Amino acid sequence: MRMGGRLAAAIEVLEDIGRRHRPAAEALKDWGLSHRFAGGGDRAAIGNIVYDALRRRRSAGWLLDADTPRAVGFGALLLEWGETAQSLNLALDGDKFAPEPLNETELRMISERMVSEAPQEVRADCPDWCVPLIQASFGDAWAREGAALASRPPLDLRVNTLKADRAKVLAELAETGASATAIASNGIRIAPIEGSGRHPNVQAEPAFQKGWFEVQDEGSQLVSELTGAAAGMQVLDYCAGAGGKSLALSAAMDNHGQVFAHDAEKVRLAPIFDRIRRAGSHNIQVVSKHSELAPLERHMDIVLVDAPCTGSGTWRRRPDAKWRLTQRQLEVRKSEQAAILDTAAGYVKRGGLLAYVTCSVFQEENGGQVSAFLKRSGNFAPVDHRELWSARLPGHDAQARFGENGGISLSPALTGTDGFYFCALRRVD
Repeated sequence: MRMGGRLAAAIEVLEDIGRRHRPAAEALKDWGLSHRFAGGGDRAAIGNIVYDALRRRRSAGWLLDADTPRAVGFGALLLEWGETAQSLNLALDGDKFAPEPLNETELRMISERMVSEAPQEVRADCPDWCVPLIQASFGDAWAREGAALASRPPLDLRVNTLKADRAKVLAELAETGASATAIASNGIRIAPIEGSGRHPNVQAEPAFQKGWFEVQDEGSQLVSELTGAAAGMQVLDYCAGAGGKSLALSAAMDNHGQVFAHDAEKVRLAPIFDRIRRAGSHNIQVVSKHSELAPLERHMDIVLVDAPCTGSGTWRRRPDAKWRLTQRQLEVRKSEQAAILDTAAGYVKRGGLLAYVTCSVFQEENGGQVSAFLKRSGNFAPVDHRELWSARLPGHDAQARFGENGGISLSPALTGTDGFYFCALRRVD
């Protein structure tokens, strides 16, 4: 397929997403099933246009003064692919599968507008109702942080130190352009793709099959490191999901001690069993029933709560979720977080640590949630997070943002990671 056909397909998928209000991955999969003639390169390019258009929906639409699938599709190519209005029209000329070329009105708008001069909410590429939330979190830097959340993400890996070291994995993945992460001790990064490119399928690599590494954002790796899990400890990963952090904790503990992996949704835990076997993690116990956690009460050195949240910190990877999110959903998540914190706290022993984590950049889900918990419970106190960061991740103090109750916020603009929040509370009773 030529550029015109790929752009037309992307516009079709964007129309489907808008009409049916469903995830981009589902819409792209359905398009691929009904257009089997499209090769892997075509599908990758179409997906890139769709995701770029969703990430940059406001700024892409602002260029053409419209919020239509056509406008954001063309705008995405102008903003992310290095195309110009003239190069696009030239590429579409004579292609019967292409959308109509840019017309005189659209050409005029593009020539008159520069995104750098757009209103801040446009440059931040976020919904209007989210602007106050991002402002509360980032202050004067809010537009820059919003724009970073609308950028293409890298592909991050965590070396499984139970089976390999970073030098060994880097040598194995040399052809991918992989390099060491800037902050995480055992992280590897493959840079964001450009244009119609696609990241290598690292899960097809023999090194992955042998358990040498896992796919995990550097931010997720950092919050796992900040817990301070060490050999011999008793650790509860209370919202374990697919087990990424459980595996990281197990490796940090060198397979000594115990990691109890629990999640209220059993289906989310399903992938953990294969991952445990591949990683060679022998100290992880999967606890799917809440009733089976009773013996752990007041016995855990660390309880990690990776709480369900809006996922606003992952908008680079799931940009469609940004436009589906509602105030009602935020309120539901906040209620869930409060209940989970209250329950999980009961498993922390005296002197133990309650580590609260979200992949959100909203203060209401982060420092605000911790403040509310501390008012409800007189049994916990925040640790010194500046000291904690310096001890666990020395040499990177300038990249950390310390907020309410000393919590630590990570972001694409500051740390080059997804948006994460981490707060460690020590049990004092």
